[in-house]
Amino acid sequence: MNSRCLIALAFVSTVWAAEESRLTRDGDFWVQTISGSETAAHGGRFRVTTSGPVTVRGGDDNQVQYSVTKRVKAKSEREARDLLRQFLVKAYRQGDMTFIAVAHGGEGRGSADLKITAPRSLRESVIETRGGTVDAVDLNGGLHVNTGGGAIRLDRINGTVTARTAGGEVTLGTMGGSVRCTSAGGPIRAEKIRGEAVLETAGGDIRAGEVGGELRASTAGGAIYITQAGAGVSVNSAGGAIDVGSARGMVRAESASGAIRIGAANGVQCDTGGGGIRLSNVTGALRASTSVGNVIAQLLAGGQPQDSVLITDLGDITVFVPSNLGIRILAQIDSGSGRIVSDFPGVKARTGNRQVAEGDVNGGGPLLRLSSDRGTIYIRRQK
Repeated sequence: MNSRCLIALAFVSTVWAAEESRLTRDGDFWVQTISGSETAAHGGRFRVTTSGPVTVRGGDDNQVQYSVTKRVKAKSEREARDLLRQFLVKAYRQGDMTFIAVAHGGEGRGSADLKITAPRSLRESVIETRGGTVDAVDLNGGLHVNTGGGAIRLDRINGTVTARTAGGEVTLGTMGGSVRCTSAGGPIRAEKIRGEAVLETAGGDIRAGEVGGELRASTAGGAIYITQAGAGVSVNSAGGAIDVGSARGMVRAESASGAIRIGAANGVQCDTGGGGIRLSNVTGALRASTSVGNVIAQLLAGGQPQDSVLITDLGDITVFVPSNLGIRILAQIDSGSGRIVSDFPGVKARTGNRQVAEGDVNGGGPLLRLSSDRGTIYIRRQK
């Protein structure tokens, strides 16, 4: 035996003998299951390649246990056995990497569902399928998922997660690290992400509950709903509403056509081509603009305002100013119609061709510009 063979034997474990179940009939289909196991390296890695659905569950022991359910449509048992033999299943270990591979050498007449129990202590897991749902739960290490078409469902993954599907819904439970998810067409749902998050889809809504770090989300067709973010938020929708409950950093939101609502933020930059804008308990620098729609802004009591601007081409603007917040206001209406209404006597109208009012509120401070092409501007004292 030459040295190359000795090195190969040192790093590649023997493939465990798999067990085949009895062939059974299920309507027009014939079904057979192959199961086996392979010892994983302590704190090692794990890789799956297949062409169908994959289910992975984290376990306590050091074995990677697998079960492949093969299903083919055939007129006879003999034909079914010939088709089933075209499925190839391999399980082996090379260094600290455990591999499970399911391949189909025939014409694609059939399917294979793969179910795996893997040590949750693995530092990294990779799941790749040419087309099918991926469902993974209870893994402590990083996880990388790629499917050529199918839903992705992940929960209780503590490491960094990257997930990509060529078409399907992405559902995330509790994620312990940072997450990057991409779908070529389908909604994205996330319950809790403790780290940073990037959520992108070419078509569908995006909903995220709690995100601990920075959040970026974009959809080419759908709405975006964020409950809470522990840092800054940047969201973009090509056609849908945007709703951010609260963020501890700046919120940047852009919609080609949809309303924007921001519950609380330390700085706002938002633009929509058509829809109202509502800002609540906001502070810092504010810039909000809509082509058609009303703008309503409630400034945070005790906040630290900066120079800001609120603009609507066609609609009203309403600003609520707390009694302990000092700012300077410059309000203007470009058309001949419309009016400016202020609860603060210090904001006074100026003479000229346009309707303009300017003055200090609560002693003055950073400048807040309010601009409407046609509409009414309300400057209200917050009670």
